[in-house]
Amino acid sequence: MSTRPIAVVIVTYNSAEVIADCLRALPAALEGAGESRVVVVDNASHDGTADVVALTDSEVKVVHRTGNDGFAAGVNTGFAHADGCDVLVLNADIRLAPGAVAKLRAAVKPGIGVVAPKLTEPDGSIQHSLRRTPTVLRTLGEAVLGGRRAGRFGPLGETVTTPAAYERAGVVDWATGAAWLVTRECIESVGPIEERYLLYSEETEFMLRAGAQGFKTYYEPAAQAVHLGGESGTSPRLWSLVATNKVRLHRERHGKVAAAGMWAATMVNSLPRAARGSATHKAAVKALLTQRTWPAPLSTPAAPPKDAPPYVCFSAQDWWYHNQAHSDFQLMRRVAEHRKVLLVNSIGLRMPTPGKSTQFLRRILRKAGSVAKLVRRPLPDVPGYYVMTPLPLPFYGSERVRALGAKLVRAQVRAVCAVLRMPNPIVVATIPTAWDVVQGMPHRKLVFNRSDRHSAFPEADQTTIAALEDKLLSGSDHVLYVSRQLQEEESALTQQRAHFLDHGVDLQHFRRRAQLPADLAGIPGPRIGFFGSLDDYLVDFDLLERVAQEFPEASLVLIGDATLSMERFAKYPNVHWLDFRPYAEIPAYGTGFDVALMPWLDNDWIKHANPIKMKEYLALGLAVVSTDFPEVHQYPELIRIARGHDAFVAAIRQTLDDGGLSTVEGRREAVLPASWDSRARQLVDLAEGQR
Repeated sequence: MSTRPIAVVIVTYNSAEVIADCLRALPAALEGAGESRVVVVDNASHDGTADVVALTDSEVKVVHRTGNDGFAAGVNTGFAHADGCDVLVLNADIRLAPGAVAKLRAAVKPGIGVVAPKLTEPDGSIQHSLRRTPTVLRTLGEAVLGGRRAGRFGPLGETVTTPAAYERAGVVDWATGAAWLVTRECIESVGPIEERYLLYSEETEFMLRAGAQGFKTYYEPAAQAVHLGGESGTSPRLWSLVATNKVRLHRERHGKVAAAGMWAATMVNSLPRAARGSATHKAAVKALLTQRTWPAPLSTPAAPPKDAPPYVCFSAQDWWYHNQAHSDFQLMRRVAEHRKVLLVNSIGLRMPTPGKSTQFLRRILRKAGSVAKLVRRPLPDVPGYYVMTPLPLPFYGSERVRALGAKLVRAQVRAVCAVLRMPNPIVVATIPTAWDVVQGMPHRKLVFNRSDRHSAFPEADQTTIAALEDKLLSGSDHVLYVSRQLQEEESALTQQRAHFLDHGVDLQHFRRRAQLPADLAGIPGPRIGFFGSLDDYLVDFDLLERVAQEFPEASLVLIGDATLSMERFAKYPNVHWLDFRPYAEIPAYGTGFDVALMPWLDNDWIKHANPIKMKEYLALGLAVVSTDFPEVHQYPELIRIARGHDAFVAAIRQTLDDGGLSTVEGRREAVLPASWDSRARQLVDLAEGQR
């Protein structure tokens, strides 16, 4: 039996009537199973499920999700909260028998990735939970003979109905997902459950995919559980999903021709029963006749469906030379897994000028190089994601020149949209100067991604940019905020159109690495570190110099592109500026920090900011010391907040001494629900009117 911990993950939705008995059965079920934890992932129940969990067992960790987007999404959240553990996935209506978990764990042998228990009805009768690989012949067999009769014959039935099969242990094709143990090796190799499926194919697809990668599913009848059962067999809406997802799974695994056969077989199964008045099969027939394709799977993306709205995003950053951790990039690359997306690189807030702008010539050359790249698809595994850099005229002080520049950019964007066949897109604007472009451009909806107060940018024409921000705030269908303070300040103008969409974090990317980069490994510890853009309007360089002075025994490691000269640090042998490092390498560098810094200036920009770095640090489990700004107070038990240089230095000293607030695991767990995938789903739901 594995010696690693076991995490019991229970996904709930309006489960108040059944969750208490599920939890009460767990202590006896977990006897002899080793170290364990219980995580309830609640998909936005509105019947008090979370309160019932708290009253039943106060030690259970409850993860609150913001919406009910399916069992698979809940399980994936549970996987994220079970880092380093084997996972036992349970429905809330499962009642495990005493000692069941130890028996499931004992069944894990080399080559076994999933173990399923014996399920019974409340009256003790066998529940037919074992399945064979779905085929057209088996679907036809069940249509003609009926599921119970066809299931006695391997080639003719998908559901195993032979009584003897439920009394012997052994490898099976797959089993229903009401209760199943999955090993950590299987999770890390196979990846998350495909979230587009519902009811029929979510565990089916995972277990078949696991089998293809060498992780078999094993049935262990010595481990038993009572399953109260769900409503998919009686709910017309849910049964229609069972039918259509069966066809979808077959198409994903075997192609369109084979899917046509499965569609026909499923229709043969449903039509006669619908004709006899079955409401569930009537719903299935209707769903099969109106069935659409869906977005590309996460593992093997393909072209987005023809009826999906395209997206055009006017970014505040440039894909080709800015840090790709920025929210525009993170959100849009995930939307592009389901929709066609054109990301328009920043058209700027001002024209760089000698004497006023830092690194004037470098900025001009960098933008010229970006324009020269024309339109490209930078991510081979996300073919629906396009990036372009229009040639701008960034003179925003003159209304006449500004109007001319907007026409020039609009013409370029519309031309690219025409070539890419992206008519009437949903427009997401992050940079205020996009307003002049967008207002004359056909679009389905306009979403203002209010990521910062850009009028506070010191080099911009602040009066002009503030006016453009006001126009976007008034003219947008939705306004998304990452700063609660900024949302509150502008609530009179945005009212019901305002939505808080917090930043996410790439949880898979920002994991601690076993090996440090060579240039970091050669720097002596302890290491006080910062990664990100070293912008002169954000970072308090005087404070960084003070840190270098106060901690000569430590190394101050700065990683990032700098917008001003770093010569001021040359006199400090303990300061190591490693310049820009690719996004892919950042987690390995962060792993080597003993203390991570957020040394911000006290200005209007920071007061209305929500740095993504904050969640990236926490996802790495780092001890963090920060200057004071509103959004950092969302994590008062995890981040030391300092007001003033003296307090900042004292906080670093204390953190070097005690390892910081909370633990590595506690800091990471705090941001586990904040995946960019979930943020992108919220954006799409909002933009397309689903909420």
